[in-house]
Amino acid sequence: MSNPQQLRYSKEHEWLSDVVDGVATVGITEHAANALGDVVYVQLPEVGDTVTAGESCGELESTKSVSDLYAPVTGEIVEANQDVVDDPSLVNTAPFEGGWLFKVRLAGEPDDLLSADEYTAFTAG
Repeated sequence: MSNPQQLRYSKEHEWLSDVVDGVATVGITEHAANALGDVVYVQLPEVGDTVTAGESCGELESTKSVSDLYAPVTGEIVEANQDVVDDPSLVNTAPFEGGWLFKVRLAGEPDDLLSADEYTAFTAG
């Protein structure tokens, strides 16, 4: 399992893309997708919602369990991935590409996110 080097990661297993014009893309990691099993339902925050780093902002339901989705950063939701709502299996098949979850306009610089190498070590521990 490889974690793309250009992304940053939370200890709740979300990833965050590079920030472009104040906006970053958020998804869950391949590690999290594999742990969940087959994702069958995705509830995402709505456009315009404010999310707070470390707090629940949605839910992922799999054939095994229901898990909270945590915001890795604080900010305003500017886009939710309707493709994932319509086809939750994208979270499993393409967690770093088409399976992204939402885009957020950051309210500040994210802290306590891990590099790819730090996240790999964290999940191996």
